[in-house]
Order: sequence, then C-alpha cells, then structure tokens
Amino acid sequence: MPDHRPDFIQKQFEFTANIRDPDNTQTPAGIEERRMDIYRELFYNNIEGFISSTFPVIKTIYSEDHWHKMVRDFFIKHRCQTPYFLEISREFLGYLQNERTPQAEDPDFLLELAHYEWLELALMISDEDINIDSINPNGDLLTKHPVMSPLAISLSYRYPVHKIGPDFIPDSCPDTASHLLVYRNRKDKVEFMEVNAVTARLIQLLNEDEQISGSQALQQIASELHSQNAEVIIAAGLQTLEQLQQQGILLGVNE
Repeated sequence: MPDHRPDFIQKQFEFTANIRDPDNTQTPAGIEERRMDIYRELFYNNIEGFISSTFPVIKTIYSEDHWHKMVRDFFIKHRCQTPYFLEISREFLGYLQNERTPQAEDPDFLLELAHYEWLELALMISDEDINIDSINPNGDLLTKHPVMSPLAISLSYRYPVHKIGPDFIPDSCPDTASHLLVYRNRKDKVEFMEVNAVTARLIQLLNEDEQISGSQALQQIASELHSQNAEVIIAAGLQTLEQLQQQGILLGVNE
C-alpha cells in the first residue's frame, strides 16, 4: 500500500524507528551516521536509566546482556501513553504484564518483583491528599472504625519479593504467601513491612467495610480461625492496630 504521508512526516517516522530499533531499520537518508549514534545513545540511555533506578533488583538478577535485551524490547515495542518521565516505570511494568513474551531467562517471580519495586516510586510521588477532618487520631481503635492511610498498601505475593536479590533467587514458589505493607511514613519515606496472615486479613476487612469496628473485624477473624478464645485475638489485634497507628499506617478512627 502506498504511503501517502507527507515527506517530512515520513522522515520523522524513519528517524524515530531507527532510534528505537537500529539493528532492524535503516539510517534515514541524508543523516550522518555519527549524528544518529548520538541520538540513539541519548534516547536509550535515558530510558534505561529511569527503568534501572526503579527496578534495581531486577537489573541485578539479570545478566547485562539479558537486561539490555529486555529494555531494548520495551523501547521497540511499547507505546507510552504519557509524556512524563516519572511514568516510564509504570509503562515498563505494563509492558512486563501485558506485552512481553516470556523468555527463558525470566524468573517466575518477575511480575511480582517488578510490581513490588514499582510501588516504592508510586508511593514516593503520590499526590494523594490525606484528609483528617473526619478522623480522630485519639479515638478507640476497637469500638470505632480504624482508618488506613491512603499512602499505605497491603499486598500478598506468592514469592518473598522483599528478600529476592543476587544472593537469594528462589527456584520454586513457596507454600505460603508473603504479606507486605508498603507505606509512606510521616517523614515521606517509603517503608516496607512484612506482616502475618492474620494482620493482612485484618487490614483487608478494614479496607472492605468502612463501618466495621476494630473489635468486629477481630471477632470475625477469631470466627474464621475457629478460635475458642476470641479475647486473646482481640487483645493481640489491639496491639497490632496501635503499632500500625504509631507508624502512620493507621490515621485514627472515623468520628
């Protein structure tokens, strides 16, 4: 099919295609190879730099060749939906989740680890507004509904992503999930906390029902565990709620 685009637009397409994929496209006519090399290196290095700064663990567990092969594949195939540099990492996560053809060098935990690493940047740059007008920081965490910070996220992963690194690369999925809290503290620093399954369930119940009290959530957990001594679970749960509030994960209770 003939290309009816104006010549200057066609040149732009050729120029950008060669920057993305120099091994499989021709250098646009009339442009010195040395000049194209500068553009190729500049664009790729910028993209790779943003990605490696957000996903440092993933970079360390890949060989240099495999890492650059993956970033180059993203650079060639993915069409970003935002012009903002800080969103490049989210675009890369989307590429891994939806576009990347799994390769032999990709570990089974790649998507979970990528999501975990991306969360740090996502929370760090979040402009989520914390409205405390209807929150009592000194209220009763058992009789009222404890309110989670919008800058705190509870997640469960199949793999212990918070432990993975060059010295620990699991070769099989553990029998039990890893439950993590990722949050931005009062000093605007992103922190990670591993919690047990009961705490993860408690947070889930509080997030699902804005009317449930701390005591009601803990009583439901006691019932799910078939506990004969709900008072023990409620007492331990109160200590957990207080700890979460001290760390800024809980803001207080609804008025």
